[in-house]
Amino acid sequence: MPHACPDAPFTAAVLTVSDRGSRGERPDGSGPAVADLLAENGFSVVDRAIVPDGVEPVAAALRGYVARDVALVVTTGGTGFSPRDLTPEATLQVAERLCPGIPEAMRAVSLAKTPHGCLSREVSGICGRTLIVNVPGSPRAAVENLSAVVGAVSHGLAMLRGGTADCAAGA
Repeated sequence: MPHACPDAPFTAAVLTVSDRGSRGERPDGSGPAVADLLAENGFSVVDRAIVPDGVEPVAAALRGYVARDVALVVTTGGTGFSPRDLTPEATLQVAERLCPGIPEAMRAVSLAKTPHGCLSREVSGICGRTLIVNVPGSPRAAVENLSAVVGAVSHGLAMLRGGTADCAAGA
């Protein structure tokens, strides 16, 4: 479902978090899949990047997108239990306000498919006028999770970015 204001597409960036991907040792499957889903839902994907795992590389990339006033940043990867899975910690370092309902909804979708869905540690938060949403690193799980919330995310962005009452009422 396209966002509530089709005449003014929201910008989006996709940040893949992967040590091996950042070194060119593994192709990025989730970043392109997430970018395609966003484009299919009316977003203008302005950037796709890959950074290594770790708080500092992820936080720096997120701050860069905030400085560019990108409306939505979707991170993929780094949300599990591995010692290098620190994407949520980076997001929490950058976010000014949390959006707990977004990851709750995504985990609910995951739990309906696998009991391991409860192990995903993704978070979501707002910094300035930018919404950050973490999704898992697997292409299938990333698309499933984001598909569950993309309509609500669009509605939230319409409110966050000062849309009209008609625009914000569209979800």
